[in-house]
Amino acid sequence: MSEELDQNVNEEHKHTITPINGLYENWFLDYASYVILDRAVPHINDGLKPVQRRIMHSLKEMDDGRFNKAANVIGNTMKYHPHGDASIGDAMVQIGQKDLLIDMQGNWGDPVTGDSAAAPRYIEARLSKFANDVVFNADTTVWQLSYDGRNNEPITLPVKFPLLLAQGAEGIAVGLATKVMPHNFIELLDASIEVLKNVRPNILPDFFTGGMADFSNYNEGQRGGKIRVRAKITEKDKKTLVITEVPFSTTTGSVIDSILSANDKGKIKIKKIEDNTAANVEIVVHLAPGISPDVTIDALYAFTACEVSISPNTCIIQGDKPLFLSVNDILIENTKHTKNLLKWELEIRLHELQEKIFFSSLLKIFIQEGMYKNPEYENSTNFEKVVEVLHLLFDPFKPSLYREILPEDFKKLIDKPMSSITRFDVKKADEQMKNLEDEIKVVKNHLKHLTDYAVAWYQKLKDKYGKGRERKTEIRLFDRVEASKVALANVKLYMNREDGFIGSGLRKDEFVADCSDIDEVIVFREDGKCTITKVADKTFVGKGIIHAQVFKKNDERTIYNMVYKDGASGTSYIKRFAVVGVTRDKEYDLTKGSKGSKVLYFTANPNGEAEIVNVALKPHSKLRKLQFDQDFAEVAIKGRGSQGNIISKYPVKKIILKSKGVSTLSGLKIWYDDLLKRLNVDGRGKYLGEFDGDDRILQVHKDGFYELSSFELSNHFDDGLILIQKFDPEKIFAAVHFDGKAQNYFIKRFAFELQANGRKTIFISEEQKSRLLYLTANPAAKIIVDVLKGKTQIPETLDLTLAELIDVKGLKANGNRLSPHDVQKVVLEEPEIELEEVEEIAVDEGEDSAIEDGDESTAEDGDTNEEAATETELPQKVIDKPVVEQPKPKFERKEEPAVKAGKSVTIEKSVAEKPKPEPVKQEETKVEEKPDTEEKPVKKVDFEITNPDDIDIDDKGQLGLF
Repeated sequence: MSEELDQNVNEEHKHTITPINGLYENWFLDYASYVILDRAVPHINDGLKPVQRRIMHSLKEMDDGRFNKAANVIGNTMKYHPHGDASIGDAMVQIGQKDLLIDMQGNWGDPVTGDSAAAPRYIEARLSKFANDVVFNADTTVWQLSYDGRNNEPITLPVKFPLLLAQGAEGIAVGLATKVMPHNFIELLDASIEVLKNVRPNILPDFFTGGMADFSNYNEGQRGGKIRVRAKITEKDKKTLVITEVPFSTTTGSVIDSILSANDKGKIKIKKIEDNTAANVEIVVHLAPGISPDVTIDALYAFTACEVSISPNTCIIQGDKPLFLSVNDILIENTKHTKNLLKWELEIRLHELQEKIFFSSLLKIFIQEGMYKNPEYENSTNFEKVVEVLHLLFDPFKPSLYREILPEDFKKLIDKPMSSITRFDVKKADEQMKNLEDEIKVVKNHLKHLTDYAVAWYQKLKDKYGKGRERKTEIRLFDRVEASKVALANVKLYMNREDGFIGSGLRKDEFVADCSDIDEVIVFREDGKCTITKVADKTFVGKGIIHAQVFKKNDERTIYNMVYKDGASGTSYIKRFAVVGVTRDKEYDLTKGSKGSKVLYFTANPNGEAEIVNVALKPHSKLRKLQFDQDFAEVAIKGRGSQGNIISKYPVKKIILKSKGVSTLSGLKIWYDDLLKRLNVDGRGKYLGEFDGDDRILQVHKDGFYELSSFELSNHFDDGLILIQKFDPEKIFAAVHFDGKAQNYFIKRFAFELQANGRKTIFISEEQKSRLLYLTANPAAKIIVDVLKGKTQIPETLDLTLAELIDVKGLKANGNRLSPHDVQKVVLEEPEIELEEVEEIAVDEGEDSAIEDGDESTAEDGDTNEEAATETELPQKVIDKPVVEQPKPKFERKEEPAVKAGKSVTIEKSVAEKPKPEPVKQEETKVEEKPDTEEKPVKKVDFEITNPDDIDIDDKGQLGLF
């Protein structure tokens, strides 16, 4: 019986049962929608999340011009925000730290150091002047009931400014997140003005922490974009680095912790670190002895929080829906919204003015016509009768009024006290109405020219609030720091030649080199195989190791010289090759691949050195000469897969080193990339020349000092450079400078002296306010000086040639005064010159390597020394050219010191082939000679002279490039 009853109950309630998956779907969507719309994502119009909007509304509600306790503001906000006081307090502190909407009093914390704010009962806040001007207007605010229905709160605040982009926003909702970067206050206003002029903006973030940022992959703030932000690190001296700005999203504490962690892991090596941060960031990093500051700077960027990568994700609420928009599109929408709000405010103001004139006109007519004395008006017993009488009395005047008279208007007239009617001043009323009419004309003009009015609004904000809000983050392009190149050599590498093991744990075996734990090592074996593997504790690479070293990827200057015997034919081959890039843990055969092949001689040469060896052959009946010398310089450099040239078909007894050789490679060609502020060998930027041995780089700073440096690619360079070139101690420069003590202009000619690398030497006066105006190496340059002569101050212009004006003096000499008279203006004038003659540059177009990186194909058998010419790079030097007196201008000089823009110049370079090296002379080998040269077509090479100061004329009047 009970079973039947339960069954009937289940049948009755079956239609009320909801499956769990249905409940999850509905409830989850409701929850996700709530979190997205009411908690985590800002609205596009005012740039605020709900909690921020409610805090701002509470501050306005409590605003009396005085500071309010933050705890009181939080308590008032809880009328509108259905969450705890902690979340409201945290949001309020975040608004305050952005220093835009709230004036703060007390300890509000520091986002740079990570210090938290004091408790809400100890800190105070009030609305800033900017917030009162920009954020609030009750007349243009759309209201809704608060969560409990007791109060009204704004749906969005009528913000007339791109607040979202100025402050930025970050939030995690359900199923999506948002990360809007903060942008510069002034740049946003300028961009908004451009939008009003129908120009699409292109804004970039600006972080309050400063630093340097690469926005090349910003992608307008959309998903998939990336920003690289770096701390600003300066070299105080060769033992000390100073961090003065930290990346956005980090703190001084997190940066210091990351540096200490990298030091503990052996990535960098520092002596100690000090945090001297007060009003400004100052983290002092003391380096260990013998550690390069330039390499350490790169290592800090590679291994610590001194460089961070930020992925923006601009998600906003628009029309009660989350949307993904670019920051430029958001700015366009904000500008349109601001323009609409301004229009709305003008329309409201126009209506208010018209209503004032309307009522003033009614009152004037009511009093002047004596309607208040009319018997019918006085004898009216009820309001309806009064309205009827007044309608009849006002009939003649209705055409002159701008709208129909309503009963409410008559009620205002009736409510006027008799005292005000009897004291009514017609003249004063007319004057007031005239002022109102003038203001109406102004408002209507603004409405007619709304775009100009909006432009004026943004310009007003810029003029009123823009001071002190200039860009803090420097926009830069960064090169990629390869961790393997800057990692500290924190482990020791050993090898066991016989057993074929290599690693950092073989402490009892042969030492190879110091390296880092992220390096790779290249190993060569006596069977002619090579392999590259990552540094580990112990790795088997094959028995019979003949050479091992740390592998440098894309290293074209390390040349390996090798002689091997082919296992099949017994013929010995000689070859020179470089290993540029290979697949890790893959074996490569450097011989012809025959079984039994063996390496007879092997050396690794870091700068392409080519030694001379003595080759001894085993006795044979056909041989008269059993030994001969072989110069590796006669062997062309090819790819690692080339079989090489035949050195002998007869068995080789031994090969011994006879004499060490010199490099067969040309000097290292160096360029300077002004965007990255780094040297490179990739042809980017200004060509500095070929560097080898003890060559130096000259750097001249705008502050009047110079220093020398090596040509290491890891070097860092200051932003204030006006000249960077290969150092030539014989080159004469002329400098025009202002002496702060003598308060006059001086000219000097001198040569920069050889000194220690990194030493900064001032070559102008060290007095305060001294400054460098011009620096040139062109002896034909002229100085145009405007002076005032005599008591009557007669203007006169002096035309002075630098080379004739003063002799060459010492570096520290102050030079000669430009003029004893009052100097008004100094201009450097370069002679107009033309590049007429061109240099014929010989280019070695050697055969390509037999295989490229990763290619397993081999060269044809029988290659000889002269059939594989070493590939060299195109020189970029232009020989000296004569000065032409009346040429067609190739570029113009601007009246700026040191750095000036130039134009492209086309230089014809005839390309020919260098003579091939002589063949190997042996009794056993006959070599067919090829013609020395082949005629090649003339090639035109375009390059840009980015700095006309790079044009140099030597003492003989010859033209060249720095």
